[in-house]
Amino acid sequence: MTPPPDFASAHLRLISAQRAEEGLLHLEVHGFLDFDSAEHFLAAATEHLAATPGLRTLRLDCGGLNGIDSMGLAMLLMLHRRTTAVHVMLCLEARPPALERMLTLTGAMDHLVPGRPIETDGHTETHRMAYRHTSEDGIPVEQAGHGPRPAGPGTST
Repeated sequence: MTPPPDFASAHLRLISAQRAEEGLLHLEVHGFLDFDSAEHFLAAATEHLAATPGLRTLRLDCGGLNGIDSMGLAMLLMLHRRTTAVHVMLCLEARPPALERMLTLTGAMDHLVPGRPIETDGHTETHRMAYRHTSEDGIPVEQAGHGPRPAGPGTST
């Protein structure tokens, strides 16, 4: 994604908002999360993680995000990896359409926004609930009458 021509080279800001409760860090992203700003974004977000003892939740407000490219997505995934490693839940909030589209097209939505409501057959369920193991003919395993598969050669059912 190419930012507007009048944009400065430092076209991304990460702002720490006041914490309303203990164990919560709220960061706002403003600008373009792209090749030029991605490493700065990750470094700044990681500094905030390290500087906040007892952190349980990092809320990343993406409402001010003007655009994202594949490098920006890679840094969001890396931030998710870092927060997971220190047992902090990452919440992407106020996702603009460009971010929603990027997450959906790449399949990263399921990874970065777990438990989000989805619609299946007119019913809203969480992603975890909507996933069903199916047999080869598409029938859910628990309804197909299939038991466990054989463990190896020479085993029978």
